Amino acid sequence: MIPILRYPQRGVTLIGLLFWAVVIGFVALVAMRVFPTLNEYWTIQRTVNKVAQEGGTTVPEIRAAFDRQKQIEYSITSISGADLDITKVNDKIVVSFAYDKEIELIEPVYLLIKYRGRSR
Repeated sequence: MIPILRYPQRGVTLIGLLFWAVVIGFVALVAMRVFPTLNEYWTIQRTVNKVAQEGGTTVPEIRAAFDRQKQIEYSITSISGADLDITKVNDKIVVSFAYDKEIELIEPVYLLIKYRGRSR
C-alpha cells in the first residue's frame, strides 16, 4: 500500500533559497551603487534651479555662481559651470545640463546612466 499524504509538503528548497538570495543580493548591489549618483543628480538639479533664479544675468555670472555653489555642495563632482548650457526663453533664464555616469557593478560589467536636466 502507498501511504497517502493528507497534507502535501510545502516550503522552499535550498536551490530556490540560493536563487532568491543571489537575485536580492544583485538588486541590493545595483541600488547601493546607483543611489549616490541619484543623490548627486538631485543636488545638481537643486543647484541649477537656484542659480537660474538668483545667479545673475550673464552667462559668466551664472557659471561662476554654479561653481561657487559647487564648492559648498561637496557632492557635485560630475559637472562644472563650463558644462552648463545657458539660454533665455521668454525673458527667463534656462540652465540645462547633461552628463553620463558610468558605474562599475562587477569588474567587467558597467552600468551607464545618462542624466539630463534643466531649470524650472
